[in-house]
Amino acid sequence: MNTAATQADATQTQGWRKAPFWVLAFVFLWPAPGIAMSLRVLGALVAIWFLLHRRFRGGARLLSGQAWALTSVLFAAYWLPDLFSAFDAINPARAWREVGSDLTCLPYLWLVASAVASERGRRITFNGLAIIAAVWTVDALLQAASGFSVLYWGVDHLKQLFGGAPVCTAAQELAPGRINGIFSNCNPKLGQILASLSPFALFAAQRRFGIGGWLLAAAAVGIAVLLAGARAAWVTYALVLLFSGWRLLGWKKLLGVFAAAAVLLGALDLASPMLHERIVRTEAALSGGEGNVDVALSGRARIWRGAVCMIEQHPINGVGARNFRYAWKACDPEANQPSPWGNGDALHAHQIVLEVLSETGVLGLLLWLAGVALAWRAWTFASAAAKERARPAMLALAVTVFPFNTHLAFYSAFWGGVALLLAALYAGSLWSRDE
Repeated sequence: MNTAATQADATQTQGWRKAPFWVLAFVFLWPAPGIAMSLRVLGALVAIWFLLHRRFRGGARLLSGQAWALTSVLFAAYWLPDLFSAFDAINPARAWREVGSDLTCLPYLWLVASAVASERGRRITFNGLAIIAAVWTVDALLQAASGFSVLYWGVDHLKQLFGGAPVCTAAQELAPGRINGIFSNCNPKLGQILASLSPFALFAAQRRFGIGGWLLAAAAVGIAVLLAGARAAWVTYALVLLFSGWRLLGWKKLLGVFAAAAVLLGALDLASPMLHERIVRTEAALSGGEGNVDVALSGRARIWRGAVCMIEQHPINGVGARNFRYAWKACDPEANQPSPWGNGDALHAHQIVLEVLSETGVLGLLLWLAGVALAWRAWTFASAAAKERARPAMLALAVTVFPFNTHLAFYSAFWGGVALLLAALYAGSLWSRDE
């Protein structure tokens, strides 16, 4: 009887070994957000079925006790503010729908953490993420050189073959002129995604090819991130270079890398009108003056003032997760003026601290800070070997939530899914079963 049970457990655990491929498929499908989110929900259902089928027995074969706890706690720090904000949200139906949708992330995060809980799983997952980032980078560089994205062309033709409509039409374009690669002009997120995934590519290049590999990968990804045009991604990527480069090169050589990057930026500024426009607007922000800052930040200063208004009116638990748009008209500081972002209300605060405070209140911010503190405590108490194997995921997560930057919406299905995935990779690799 015990032998049969052991064999059944072993067979089911073998099925869980496919978790790295679920993770990689989910990331690879990010350019198609609807399909990616469907895959995430399917992964969550598979994880729930698996755990219920085993009655949650033998969990240590999937994750260490510390990894179970840290993954669940980091999810709670994200989801509980969502829950508490829904009780008196501006639009309760929208808030409660968000609560229910986000709850499905927890079993998926257990699946993601288990994908990197063994040496085999980490190798497949981290190398796979590095390859995905490399492929998207090469495609972006080819688009910069030829004006043609091979990956987008392939996806667009498949979409037209099966769906009859192109992925992106001229009327739908949000960022024409940027290098958006497979993500298209209708979904200009290539820069943010590459910047957040770049630690996996840079660490993999370093392990495989040493300093020369790191420098080549850093230059290639850096050019793609610059030409993608998202200045928030520039800040994110600069942090990746800073914290991965100083351990490898030391401060003096790293300063040389940043000097070379400045020269490269100047050359690209001359070659790319889009990049030149972004640099001119950034210089306007640095020159001071509220008007200059607002123009340079595409109206974000106005959005931030509106977010402060929401915080003042709903300080405890905010206006409700994803309810920023419904509270905007009452808090728009320039309601009679046209908005720099075009028609429609502002959808989110474009800054993580202001988003959390305005949508989930002080209560939400305290819970987020508790999650940060526990993640940092786990890092400080981990062994040197644990830190080394978790370093790419830790850096990717840290730069993605870096508070002194602008951001996509963390309570959206897409960017929230990215942040939670990185949190699970961090927890699973730091407290792996190898420990």
